[in-house]
Amino acid sequence: MNLIVLDTDLNSIFVLDTFESLIWTERYIGYGDFELYINMDESLLNVLRIDYYLYLSDPDEDESINASKQTMIIEDIKIETDVENGNHLVVTGRSLESILDRRIVWKQTFLHDIKFQDGIETLLNDNIISPDTVARKVERLRFEESQDQAITSLKVDTQFTGDNLYTAIKKLCEINSIGFKIYLSSSNEFVFQLYSGVNRSYDQSENSYVVFSPKFENLINSNYIKSKKTLKTITLVAGEGEGNDRKHKLVAIEEGEGLEGLDRRELYTDARDISSKVDNEPLTRDEYGELLRQRGKEDLAENTITESFEGQVDTLNMFKYGKDFFKGDIVQIINEYGMQSKSRVTEFVRSIKENSIEEYPTFVTIK
Repeated sequence: MNLIVLDTDLNSIFVLDTFESLIWTERYIGYGDFELYINMDESLLNVLRIDYYLYLSDPDEDESINASKQTMIIEDIKIETDVENGNHLVVTGRSLESILDRRIVWKQTFLHDIKFQDGIETLLNDNIISPDTVARKVERLRFEESQDQAITSLKVDTQFTGDNLYTAIKKLCEINSIGFKIYLSSSNEFVFQLYSGVNRSYDQSENSYVVFSPKFENLINSNYIKSKKTLKTITLVAGEGEGNDRKHKLVAIEEGEGLEGLDRRELYTDARDISSKVDNEPLTRDEYGELLRQRGKEDLAENTITESFEGQVDTLNMFKYGKDFFKGDIVQIINEYGMQSKSRVTEFVRSIKENSIEEYPTFVTIK
């Protein structure tokens, strides 16, 4: 595989085809990251610079697979000197989605009972695409509307003030299991896009199945993880006000489930930042209550039962990543002990050392 280096104007300036190791991680919801480890050559400092971009390309792969990869931004450069092992250059960074981390939600933003996609677009337009303050604008960035019904059917009811823009968008996407990415277009634009993975598990009949199992000799090794220690089933959401005058709302992960005895696992959500006034106009009691409920749901979504498969799969023969399945897709996993589940591909890691390439997807179980 080759690393294509782009300068800050997005011109291709160098092809790096030899390195000691590269760990390249792409994620369904959130930015990816990379670590490049290479023998030190002073000339490399002219092409591997902070704020330059890297794109991973394989001449043997078709364009659809290459197009699915994330573009990374060089953020850290370290020179390691060692008399015995030689000097090395360590380059790390994150993918394009990380540019959202450079902005905050500048002013109070009330997203009330609107389409999920419209809410995300509002956050982007107001804070990085076309904000009132010109200095906050990123010229290359644009929003691309999705026609996927899994996205267009969703609604959102929330409020943000001063939150990190990346964190706000990531949290909304996690609650709804919707992925987001910023890809580099052929016209050198940064294009933000929401997307939903395709169900390729046994729990559907519209798409071809993608199954990883020792039976098919495409699950090389796996780790099955299930944990309940972080689970919370109900949260007391505290809104604005002081002392006994604070507004509260109880929010349960599932109505009627896990609310009594040992099954009850409580959480406290401080939502004092949610205001009952928008543009100096008071919200109704129901409107404010819905905002508190949404914040509680967000907190509970971060404290669920953990169940996942991690492992190395054969992505070169039966099912090829970037062709037969992608980040966000739901596939079927069956291990040697008969444990099986439909699982979402939440990240994909490529580990490249000299001439060997290992690929490790992470699967999170879907109920």
